[in-house]
Amino acid sequence: MIEVGKFNKLKVANIVQIGAYLDAMTDNPNDNILLPNNQLPDNIKVGDILDVFIYRDSKDRLIATRKKPFAQVGELAYLKVVQTTKIGAFLDWGLEKDLFLPFGEQKYKVQSGRSYLVYIYVDKSNRLSATTDVEKYLKTDSPYKQGDRVKGTVYKIKKDIGAFVAVDNKYIGLIPKNEYFHDIRNGDEIEVRITKVREDGKLNLSTRKAAYKQMATDADIILEKIKEEGGFLKLHDKSAPEQIKYHLKMSKSAFKRAVGRLLKENKVEQTEDGLKLK
Repeated sequence: MIEVGKFNKLKVANIVQIGAYLDAMTDNPNDNILLPNNQLPDNIKVGDILDVFIYRDSKDRLIATRKKPFAQVGELAYLKVVQTTKIGAFLDWGLEKDLFLPFGEQKYKVQSGRSYLVYIYVDKSNRLSATTDVEKYLKTDSPYKQGDRVKGTVYKIKKDIGAFVAVDNKYIGLIPKNEYFHDIRNGDEIEVRITKVREDGKLNLSTRKAAYKQMATDADIILEKIKEEGGFLKLHDKSAPEQIKYHLKMSKSAFKRAVGRLLKENKVEQTEDGLKLK
């Protein structure tokens, strides 16, 4: 049986001017699938077995290609949006015909020119489609441990919880809302640190380094901000966490650690109203 959206090994049934027809294994020659001329291997002959990818052309007919798409049905892939329409978006997946991402399968609005993590499937009409609803296809058996640095793709954002990340585009991870301080968008590829491997296998993540490594970076950020403000920054250890996050993109605890370093290095002076450059 032919598997649409996957590679199939098919026999050459006959060769014609426009290409070769491959046996669709239905006992009906009218069902045979065309492999166009520009896809034919050298010295092809009737009876040859070819490994071909089966998809649908612009007229919704099954067609074969020897090209390898970026992903097959049943796989996750990071694909670029080449066009958006009222009914959905179209993704570049390495073949002549772009992959359809229906409007109803967009769990967030996608933008042309940006890439997103999607899952490829065959819909009820036997058409190849994609969805951004990927979490059910992610795993929880990663090989990672606490402290590892990993890469992943943001696939869902919930403001009250945080940003969900597909680590290696395979495993479920979450950056809690108190662990990132910069704008993160769906589709962003980011590098993160694993702060915890939960009992269920899901990964807790942070965009920041371990505290002792991050401190030096945070101290530099504060120092630069003081200079930008003319030598005085109206933030101190009693400032609201929201103020610190807004101005410096870091938590209050990180701020206090970095200020402690600057005080120890005698680079700043702490007053009741803020930080003064020495």
